[in-house]
Amino acid sequence: MAIAYIALGSNLNQPVQQLDSALNAMANLPQTQILAVSSFYCSKPLGPQDQPDYINAVAKIETTLEPIALLDALQQIELEQGRVRLRHWGERTLDLDILLYDQLVIKSERLTIPHYDMHNREFVIVPLYEIAPELTLSSGEKISELINNFKNIQMELVIKTK
Repeated sequence: MAIAYIALGSNLNQPVQQLDSALNAMANLPQTQILAVSSFYCSKPLGPQDQPDYINAVAKIETTLEPIALLDALQQIELEQGRVRLRHWGERTLDLDILLYDQLVIKSERLTIPHYDMHNREFVIVPLYEIAPELTLSSGEKISELINNFKNIQMELVIKTK
């Protein structure tokens, strides 16, 4: 079984419900179990600012799905929840990204693990730190050190899961 961390984000069509539905769908993936889910946080959009704020979270899962099979399953969940890619970094009903998959490093046309820019995104690092404060990335970077880059950033807590 592999341990993977999945970033969840939504800013359309009742984002909290979108994340809840995605988590339910992930829990029903074959040979996959959700081990932890962070609180839900509100954050400003990364791209164009003429869109609603996002609700973000991170889930820790255990799975036997290989990375590409997991990516396919997550993209299917996105499609089932109405995901349409209108513009780069634009609004979306649901975005599911594989952040980490064990200590694998993958750079392919379809998938990059660790997620290529996760260490610069507070909406990833803050919830990831919440559920895995002792985590060390394959690069040797520690989440407990990366969180310091975001000490001055206030992200609104939407739903506390603990």
